[in-house]
Amino acid sequence: MGTITILDVTDPAAFGRIPPCADPGFDHRSCDYWEDAERGSKAARLAWLEPVPAASEAPRPRSTNPFLADLEAKAPVANPFATERPANPFLTPGDDEETAPMENPFAPAPPPRPKVAPDAPRKLQLLGRGLGVVGSYAKVLFEDDVAKAYAQFGPLTAYPRAQRTRDLYPSLPDAPLPAVITCIATTAEARGAGLATALVAAVCDDLTGRGFTAVETYPEIGARPDATSAATPGFWESVGFELAIADERFPVMRRALA
Repeated sequence: MGTITILDVTDPAAFGRIPPCADPGFDHRSCDYWEDAERGSKAARLAWLEPVPAASEAPRPRSTNPFLADLEAKAPVANPFATERPANPFLTPGDDEETAPMENPFAPAPPPRPKVAPDAPRKLQLLGRGLGVVGSYAKVLFEDDVAKAYAQFGPLTAYPRAQRTRDLYPSLPDAPLPAVITCIATTAEARGAGLATALVAAVCDDLTGRGFTAVETYPEIGARPDATSAATPGFWESVGFELAIADERFPVMRRALA
């Protein structure tokens, strides 16, 4: 094994270094299978790799009702019984009282929270939803600066399909809710080198530092190795997970975090 480095996917540069899937029909960079329980797909979608254009507000269509148009054209009628709202003397000149944040003038300003740009590729936006709260949702492992493994993870609330799978098994503990690892994958040429094991260890250490006490994953029985990124029950057992729910198709693997 060469020199191993692990990078959090938090910006376009890291996003661009996500390794390819073993099956070219799939793509980690456009997969929303776990984020969308109803219509999610693992398919490679080149359009998802392009920046998202900024949404422009469409002009409001003019009314075809002549009576409504007359009313809209009239100036608002002043209320003689209303009193003018007093100004807030603590606002900085130019601030809008309705939108100005409530800040403590005696406390230091909070540091800006990291976030993904609104025009970032769709998948990067999904991976960046928790940046300002819990951190990244994905990591890339490099061996000698070559990307060879990828993992996606995070709180259960970030992955509706994982929640739907979990709902099938009421016996699973629901307090506290676990973190989940939805994806662990290596490139085809890197299999068998222990890289996925190293990456899972790094993810579990990260989740422990974020305060999670357990992590779950949901492998699919019978899937082709190139068609799944959820690994196998045997793999998860080798990295400290236990079989929490036995199922012929979708078992649940769970590991307690120190």
